Amino acid sequence: MANGTPSASLVIGVLGGMGPRATVDFYSKLIAATPAECEQDHLRVHIDSNPQIPDRSEALAGRGESPGTVLAAMAAGLERAGADFLVMPCNTAHAFEPEIRAAVNVPFVSMIEEACASCDHLFPNSPRFGLLATRGCIEAGLYQKAFARLGRTPVVLTPADQERLMALLYRVKLGDLSSATRNAMRTFGEMLIDAGADAVIAACTEVPLVLSDGDLTRPVLDATTHLARRCVRYALRFEPLPAASISRT
Repeated sequence: MANGTPSASLVIGVLGGMGPRATVDFYSKLIAATPAECEQDHLRVHIDSNPQIPDRSEALAGRGESPGTVLAAMAAGLERAGADFLVMPCNTAHAFEPEIRAAVNVPFVSMIEEACASCDHLFPNSPRFGLLATRGCIEAGLYQKAFARLGRTPVVLTPADQERLMALLYRVKLGDLSSATRNAMRTFGEMLIDAGADAVIAACTEVPLVLSDGDLTRPVLDATTHLARRCVRYALRFEPLPAASISRT
């Protein structure tokens, strides 16, 4: 693929920093998914990693500042820098997708939609998907709405277990990737399987830092990996980009 790919490919803009390790994980998976034969075959990527973005779950719970204004400004900046389309490796922040879309003229590729489409394609006979996600993502119904359009059913943790998962996710954000943390994440995944999940989605970008496919008794789908793979296909023009504005109702 060393025949002029960079000039033909689209530039990816990444709204990152939520958290920083998750952004690094996404970029690593983007590189791994790129069919490069030499350094120059890799994609041009603009990354705005901004860990100062207000906490998404706290904002959705009414206890903190909305990140919508900051995300919109970041999106506009990435567009001005030359991004042809935008992505955001943070599931919960997709609750503020309307503000991002309103701020730019380039397409925004939804991590939620891509993950659900991958589930629909990879597991056509599996109707129930467990969600390892933040409280904000669950309460905003981001995956629930997307799955409803596909006729699938999400499986979530009990409120008490969801709060314990939140505490674990914040530990991962702070860099706790220990075996104890990995074991705890596996426990939450198995809870979803015990509740009837046919597969489990790593629906928070901190989850795949400590949980991989093969760690549970059912498949694990990493939303970060599937977003990265689809971004490569869009950037290399293997598939047309989604419309710049898509109704999510």
